[in-house]
Amino acid sequence: MPWALAFLPDGSALVTLRDSGELMQLRPGRPPTLLGHIPGVVPDGEGGLLGVAVSPTFRQDHRVFVYLTTATDNRVERLRLDGGHLTTPVPVLTGIRKAGNHDGGRLAFGPDSYLYVTTGDATDRALAQRRDSLNGKILRVTQDGAPAPGNPFPGSPVWTYGHRNVEGIAWAPDGRMFASELGLDSWDELNLIRPGRNYGWPLVEGRAGRAGLTDPLVQWPTDDASPSGIAVAAGAVWVTALRGESLWRVPLTSDGVGQPQRLLQGRYGRLRDAVAAPDGRLWVLTDNTFRGQPAPADDRVVAFALGDLR
Repeated sequence: MPWALAFLPDGSALVTLRDSGELMQLRPGRPPTLLGHIPGVVPDGEGGLLGVAVSPTFRQDHRVFVYLTTATDNRVERLRLDGGHLTTPVPVLTGIRKAGNHDGGRLAFGPDSYLYVTTGDATDRALAQRRDSLNGKILRVTQDGAPAPGNPFPGSPVWTYGHRNVEGIAWAPDGRMFASELGLDSWDELNLIRPGRNYGWPLVEGRAGRAGLTDPLVQWPTDDASPSGIAVAAGAVWVTALRGESLWRVPLTSDGVGQPQRLLQGRYGRLRDAVAAPDGRLWVLTDNTFRGQPAPADDRVVAFALGDLR
């Protein structure tokens, strides 16, 4: 069950396989290369080997970061990929509560070169509002897992809180940060992320207009979305939809977003991740071997010229 994509400086991509705990390398037009199994992965429901991120200084340090479920927790580990070989992982952020659902799991380096980590509420809703918990949060840490300088709560890795289950983060060229969030029964969300903000879960779901809580930029009925990975490219946020079996294009404006456009509806089934590739295309990862109806070619990466998606 493929879960996440991240590009290396040579233009190839890493992909995580959630249930087998394996990390693979993809090159267009060539068979995938199995780099190895990440030790300690214990798949359970939505947990397993989830996010992957490549160090912004990979050419010098060869560092790769993965988010995984173990027998006791969710955690972030760091390893080196050198000459096609993986080193033994080193835990850098541990103690994120795990569950069969709502494990978060997205990793990405921001424009500030710090590592952002998304976590779910692990089905314990109250954790999302507790700033002393790592769950239901977006975290911002150094490559050693320490709270990054400038975080809104001194000594804490917490960047934002009040999240149910964030599975997508990405940045616009002007520095705006966006996150996708899976709702419960009513509304899925695309949020503009600002440090220290409370995004409302479980007090509210979707737009509420309540003082002290940040409303989403966009909300969808859960049947239309169940959003996972997102990418920013060509003046838009591209949001993959699992239950909605679509790719949503949300145009960016100078002061917000425009009207969302639904693309690829039902064409490839459930969509798990989208990443802007170095060659200017958008790589989209399908997710039909988990809860979908897999076609003979599933699961797969489909690469689109952005102009073809308008």
